[in-house]
Amino acid sequence: MVSILPDLLFDISGRGPPPNTNFYHFSVTKSQVIWRWWKISPRAVDRHSKPGEERDSHPDFLDDTWMQSEVSMVFGPNILQFTKALCQGRYDYLERLSDSLLLRIISYLELEDVGQLGRTSHRFRKLCVSEEFWEQAVRRRLNIVSAEVTSLALEVGWRSVFFTNKLQLQKLLSRRRQRQEDHVSDSEAEDSSIRSSEKSHPADSEEESLSDPIHHPDPHAGAAVDSSSCCDADPDPEGGSASTEVLTEDTQNSTQSSEDSDLGL
Repeated sequence: MVSILPDLLFDISGRGPPPNTNFYHFSVTKSQVIWRWWKISPRAVDRHSKPGEERDSHPDFLDDTWMQSEVSMVFGPNILQFTKALCQGRYDYLERLSDSLLLRIISYLELEDVGQLGRTSHRFRKLCVSEEFWEQAVRRRLNIVSAEVTSLALEVGWRSVFFTNKLQLQKLLSRRRQRQEDHVSDSEAEDSSIRSSEKSHPADSEEESLSDPIHHPDPHAGAAVDSSSCCDADPDPEGGSASTEVLTEDTQNSTQSSEDSDLGL
């Protein structure tokens, strides 16, 4: 079982707790434990200090109290206990497997066991309710999954497809197929209506152009109307008043002459 594990079993890095400003790196491989540190300080005496490194085998680390105290001070006692378990050969194989491999293993379990496994950790719960797990379960149950079932699963979810019996699943597929056909029919009818409307528009435009008698107005017509209107208008209102006064005076003289002739004067 150890052979399936990678060479690097654990790796962590970070700065020390205040007031410590140094940077630390801690890693555990299959054969040794490596502790590195970089001194970070504004003091001139520490400016040229070099990084430090300590390496121990697994048995030596279990007896190295100084390195254990350093690990516990910087990264905490839980990291120290986990490192001791690795050095003693106690590996958590399931936690180190990839998600794809775990999903393949989980797919062989019964549903009751899958529910129990999902309660053991956050990672297993996430895997047990994932769409990838339920897709694998559906494919193992149906053997052959059609493109229609796949498309339906993308809408309602693989879990819903898994818990739907075959008769109900056929009804859902039939309804979905009918909706798609209705949608296609509506689209074709709409396209046909648009094409008919586009064909009728040129005829309407031609009829409007024929029925309109003033399609191209004559630019000289407006000028003729404007000149006639200018002739009718009186450009000098004072001159017009004087002409009216002279006309009134001549009329009065003519009337007076007529009256004198009638009286025999």
